[in-house]
Amino acid sequence: MIDQFSTIDWLIFGGYGLLLIVSGWLYNNQASTSRDYFLGGKSMPMWVVAISVLATSQSAATFLGGPDQGYRGDLTYLATNIAGFIAAYFVATFLLPKFYKFKVFTVYELLAQRFGEQAKYQAGTVYLVGRLFASGARLYMAAIAIAMILFGDIDASSVIISIALIATIGLLYTVYGGIRTIIYSDVIQCIVYISAAVLVLGYLLYSIPADFSTIINALQSPIDGSQSKLTVLDFSLDFSPSGVFGFWSVITGFVLLNIAAFGMDQDVTQRMLTCKDAKEATKALTSSILMGIPVVLIFVVIGMLLYIYYQRPDLMSQSVANGDVPTPKFVGQTVTIFMYYVLTDLPNGIKAVVTIGIIAAALSTLNSGLNSMSSVAVQDIYRGILLNKGKTLSEQQMVKAGRISMIIVAIALSIMAALCFYWQQYSDMPLLAFALSVMIFSYSGLLGVYFTALFSSRGSALSILAALIIGFLIPVLMQPYIMDLYLPDTYQFSLGFSWQLVIATFVATTVCLLGNNNSIKAKL
Repeated sequence: MIDQFSTIDWLIFGGYGLLLIVSGWLYNNQASTSRDYFLGGKSMPMWVVAISVLATSQSAATFLGGPDQGYRGDLTYLATNIAGFIAAYFVATFLLPKFYKFKVFTVYELLAQRFGEQAKYQAGTVYLVGRLFASGARLYMAAIAIAMILFGDIDASSVIISIALIATIGLLYTVYGGIRTIIYSDVIQCIVYISAAVLVLGYLLYSIPADFSTIINALQSPIDGSQSKLTVLDFSLDFSPSGVFGFWSVITGFVLLNIAAFGMDQDVTQRMLTCKDAKEATKALTSSILMGIPVVLIFVVIGMLLYIYYQRPDLMSQSVANGDVPTPKFVGQTVTIFMYYVLTDLPNGIKAVVTIGIIAAALSTLNSGLNSMSSVAVQDIYRGILLNKGKTLSEQQMVKAGRISMIIVAIALSIMAALCFYWQQYSDMPLLAFALSVMIFSYSGLLGVYFTALFSSRGSALSILAALIIGFLIPVLMQPYIMDLYLPDTYQFSLGFSWQLVIATFVATTVCLLGNNNSIKAKL
């Protein structure tokens, strides 16, 4: 597919490459202490952090998953913002003030205040495993786009080569500057990929000959007889995977998912901890949710217009009524729908801008996991082990350890992304649902432990460990390909990931509450 790019496309690529080099040079030499490397000196502007949180929460998952969702489904994904605001209130009330009060580097240091150092190690380890799943899945999605650009397909070899390429570029771009570089990089990449999406949206509207009211009517009455693609709130009680974006799922499972993402996942929370205080961090979080609504809407609407473009030849044929130009046809898997359109139907110039947007989303996807996983590995686990042995590290040694761990993380994420290729292909889940579902494995146990820490005086070392393990195992056991191993066909069931999270969190919280150690401090 790369041979379709013209001279103007390559010039635009060159300009973007120069932008990356200059921005990397500006911010890559400012981390001399662990506070700078992992927390940006707690001096990052609120608006910059808000955009970084937005980019971290979305990136490649939204760039490809949004159009995939709009093409296959409807607008119900937008309803998850209700859960986002509820979760933001919870995090701003119960977690952010405590993070700043105890001056933590990672969110898991809060558990050390309540349960002791062992709880911090355990939670940090579970986070690393869960984040490996989640960031690996996003890296896989970014690789789909790059594979389409370079090879024109998403065969295993094409995707794996693309994964290695993204991982190498992202690592070189961020390994020296730490979180400051990543946050400013997120801002640049976010502006680039949103601009690219707006261009696509405008060109799609121009390409579809039908007027606005005709398009709306077509979306309200899909040709397969399904419900309107303009549905935002779906009040039907559907526990299956197809109902995960329904209203009842949103106000239960998605609230839990967002609480964990905003307040217990170092990947997102670390960015908020770079603000000077909890008030600024709260503003950054709320602003990111507000900005995310129109951004997600743009990507989902692109998918809906692609549905009109490829699935409604009766509307598209108006443009060729007086000629023999064929109506657009889509050939491929639905996960490639957006890239197929970009590479086959967009004109030169716009094609390059959109491709750059995809690369920007890919880099943002990778960068969001590198520093957060590195900070937990170094601050919570490696440093803690050395302290138990009576050893300490200088600031320079901490930064060096962070850079080494970032390289290890990049390799691990690449391996996980390759595994996600087979995982997603086997499950055939829409990309957005897949990206969200892989997060629940670590979130369930973490939610149980944090709820116990915040709202009770119970918990013990054994119950914390049990809660983290059980919280991880319950969603695993609910996966269809795992149920095949231990349940007869007649007893197997299909449950949406949001409901899996509700069940697993309830069980994990109950298990954690069973512990009672009088030597453990009272609730935070």
